[in-house]
Amino acid sequence: MKKTENIKIFALGGVGEVGKNMYVVEINDDIYVLDAGLMFPEGEMLGIDMVIPDIAYLVENKARVKAILLTHGHEEQIGALPFILRKLDVPVYGTKLTIALAREKMKEYGCSKYKLLHIVDSETVLEFDTTKVTFFRTMHSIPDSVGICLQTSQGAVVHTGDFKFDQSYSGPHKSEISKMAAIGEQGVLCLLSDSTNAERPGYTVSESVISQEISDAFYDAKGRIIVATYGSNITRIQQVINAAFEHERKLAVVGRMMMKVIELGVELGYLNVPEDTLISVQEINNQKDSELAILTTGHQGEPMAALARMARQAHKLINIKSDDTVLIAATPIAGHETTFSKTIDLVFRVGATVIYGQKQIHTSGHGSQEELKFMINLMKPTYVLPVHGEYRMQKAHAKLAEKVGIPKDCIFLIEKGDVIEFKDGYAQRGGRVQSGNTLIDGLGVGDVGNIVLRDRRLLSQDGILIVVVTINKANRVISAGPEIISRGFVYVRESEKLLEEATTLVEQILQKCMEERTIEWSTMKLNMRESLNQFLFERTRRRPMILPIIMEV
Repeated sequence: MKKTENIKIFALGGVGEVGKNMYVVEINDDIYVLDAGLMFPEGEMLGIDMVIPDIAYLVENKARVKAILLTHGHEEQIGALPFILRKLDVPVYGTKLTIALAREKMKEYGCSKYKLLHIVDSETVLEFDTTKVTFFRTMHSIPDSVGICLQTSQGAVVHTGDFKFDQSYSGPHKSEISKMAAIGEQGVLCLLSDSTNAERPGYTVSESVISQEISDAFYDAKGRIIVATYGSNITRIQQVINAAFEHERKLAVVGRMMMKVIELGVELGYLNVPEDTLISVQEINNQKDSELAILTTGHQGEPMAALARMARQAHKLINIKSDDTVLIAATPIAGHETTFSKTIDLVFRVGATVIYGQKQIHTSGHGSQEELKFMINLMKPTYVLPVHGEYRMQKAHAKLAEKVGIPKDCIFLIEKGDVIEFKDGYAQRGGRVQSGNTLIDGLGVGDVGNIVLRDRRLLSQDGILIVVVTINKANRVISAGPEIISRGFVYVRESEKLLEEATTLVEQILQKCMEERTIEWSTMKLNMRESLNQFLFERTRRRPMILPIIMEV
């Protein structure tokens, strides 16, 4: 193996947050990207559809980027691909289901670089100039999940991807524990490990328990059953299909993404759907309530949006009734707990029976503390980088690593852009690379920044005041106006006196400017903004956005 002089590892996303996973490994001059995910917008990102990593560093060094390696097919791992491949012509490697989902994602956003997609499996070995890349099968809530191992002369760099160890599972997607142990015996320089459940003691609940609970819920329900889950959770979808078949219910699927995932799962052999179990949404009214189940998810695979519309009786296809049983087989995405809780409240208001958190009808796809310790013991890494989680999760993971014998100075808690450098098997903190968020709003990629978000926030808090005036510049007189238009600031009919006073104030400012021969539009606008701002704050304790418009005749 070629001597590896220098290795750099850093995250462009996926640390200090849940989602948006993207980790970069530089081996000498070659760059390898691990995952390319998106994140759902946080509450203050008004109007934003999704968030992807800032890839300015990769674009600047695109000649050095050798491959994008994907661990599995969730949005948090593949969601940014269509936008990244517009700027980079780089081969993408992933398992069969992962590549199929990535292709669908690219088709959705009009990216047709399908020739860059390459299928691998856990036996594949990719040979590059500076490294040999191998894969090992992991268990997660979606089949075809793998961990990635980059071999170097200093030792292996291993990224676990999302994983858990389910001892009760006996299917084809079982974790390859022996292969992980073999990698550990050969020597692991650095382990990048999933931190999502690092705060949860014990083991993650087995999928076999969930299957039984879902089946019991189907048995107990008298009316329709509506199941809300994540669109990409193929394990949960299979359990619902099995329960529907077992209890002789027809299953209707609501949600374009859910339908597409089921079609792909059946086509590739990852889902088994018994004949005559699925029906179209149009056939729902032909079925007795006691013989019907409905599986739903929302846009981007998020389960609660569609359910909220059903509860408000605003869904175009299905609305929740009082004798329905609603199973929420999901846990809230970090930062969306309030929306999750309000949706459950809405469903209760309709009078439906709701089964969620208190019963085990959903389990995490991520390993809890004992499983994280087991992974570290299998890999025996020299250095550990807790990734994929908010800072508190990374911190909890770091404490677990210490408990199993990793020295404190061999554990690095990194922020986005922090570089860890390895030379001769020793690690130290390096510099920083550009990192951050790229916001996707409609068709715009990155055209909404902090300033636009700040304006949206101001508009949402105190509204806007538009001042329109027409001036005859030659004669220095006001030809029309000023007219004040208010939106989201005050109710106009009840605030006529306030707006009249504001109009008079603007008129006085303009007259003064013209008397002083200050007929510079920018100066006049600034004077209007400052005076109105002070006047309105004194009278209302609000600061609306003030937009002066001056026209000339």
